[in-house]
This record gives sequence, C-alpha cells and structure tokens, in this order.
Amino acid sequence: MFDVPYIVFLVSFVVLWCAAYLGDYAHKNFLVLKGDEREDFGEVLAASLTLLGLLIGFSFSMAVTRYDLRKNYEEAEANAIGTEYVRADLLPAPDAAKLRELLKKYLDQRILFYETRDSGQILQIDAETAYLQAGLWSVAKNAANAQPTPVVALAVAGMNDVLNSQGFTQAAWWNRIPAAAWVLMGAVGVCCNWLLGFHARRSGVLLFVFSPLLLSIAFFLIADIDSPRGGMIRVWPQNLVNVAQIWAPPASQ
Repeated sequence: MFDVPYIVFLVSFVVLWCAAYLGDYAHKNFLVLKGDEREDFGEVLAASLTLLGLLIGFSFSMAVTRYDLRKNYEEAEANAIGTEYVRADLLPAPDAAKLRELLKKYLDQRILFYETRDSGQILQIDAETAYLQAGLWSVAKNAANAQPTPVVALAVAGMNDVLNSQGFTQAAWWNRIPAAAWVLMGAVGVCCNWLLGFHARRSGVLLFVFSPLLLSIAFFLIADIDSPRGGMIRVWPQNLVNVAQIWAPPASQ
C-alpha cells in the first residue's frame, strides 16, 4: 500500500474521519465532560497532538534522508560508469572494445532501472544487469590475467567501483520507512482524531474533515517521497543520461 501514495491518502482520510466521528458519537451518547474534566482533557489532547506532530516530522525526515541517499547513489553510479568508460583505454584494444560495448548496454539497463514502474520489467532489468555485470567482470579479469600491470589494475579497480555502486543503489532503494513507524504514526493519528471528536463542543461533517484532511496530506507526502517508484517525487537518472550522451551516444549520433 505504501508504494501507492494515493491509496495511503484515501485510506488515511477515511480512517481518520471515522475516528473523529466515533469520538463525537461517544461524547454524545456515553460520556459527558464537565468543566474541570474538559480542561484536563484539553491538556491530554494538546500533548497527543504534539506527539503526533513529532512523529510526522520524524517520519518526514526519514523519508527525505532516504530520497537524498538514492539521489547521491545515482550520481555515484554515473561517475563510476563514466570513469570506467575512460579507463577502458588502459586495456588492450580488443578488451577495451568489448568493455565499452558492454558498458553501453549496462548503462541502458541502469537508466531503465530508474525510469520504469512495471514490477515485471524490473525483474527482467535485474536479470540483464546481473548478466552484464558478469560479462564486464570477465573482460576485466581476463585482461588483468593476461597483463598483470598497475595500469591494467587501475581499470580493474574502476570496474569494481561500477559493480559496488549498483549494489549500494539497490540497498538504498530497499531502505524504506519501517512498517512499525507507519503503524505507530497511524495509531497516534487515529487516537488524536478520536480525541478531537470527543472534545468538540459542536459536531458536523465539515467540522471533522479539516484535521483528517491535513494529516492525510502529510501521510501522502511522506509515502510519496519514501516510494522509489510509485510516487510523483522520484529520482530521475539525470547523471546516468548525461553519461550516456557524452561517452556512449546512440549510433545515429
């Protein structure tokens, strides 16, 4: 569900609005607050809203940190591929040609990894990426075995950076806000809206829409930033595309 922020917004709004309505219903039919009790209850409500605000801020910070991490690794991956494309000149001519050809195909797959939203295509991209990585390492390894010189070792080290950068990128895309944090934030939000409905002096449909709407927008924004593929705010492979245009342009160019 958290990969589709619109569902997060819709579910959050409905649940939070129902919580506020149930709080008002309980106040009218089961419990009546007196003057002193209402003041004490107001303090509990204020403390609960403060806690909810802190949880939302903490979750938003977690989502932004993970988003920045994905951006940084995209830049690092582009730099690693571009550097290795240049270092291919350090290998013998046949190996350099093979390496560049494989790097072009590998770069295309890395760009597709960022652009696609289809889960089925992701599996194909992962399989093709693993196949190309094996081919790239095989070329670098064979060149190093044939000519074990410091110059060739530099190209092999660059290939190691290419492979490592893809692993770091994948780990960053798997690093999401824990489900327990979502459950805690949602539970506190439900409790706060129930308390708001219970504490309200007057009731009405519009009266209980404002708070659920604001919280749902906050949850939507957090889910959108935290979702690598499902949200509107995504990491686009600008650096990888730039590398493709500079070092590995299409044949027509």
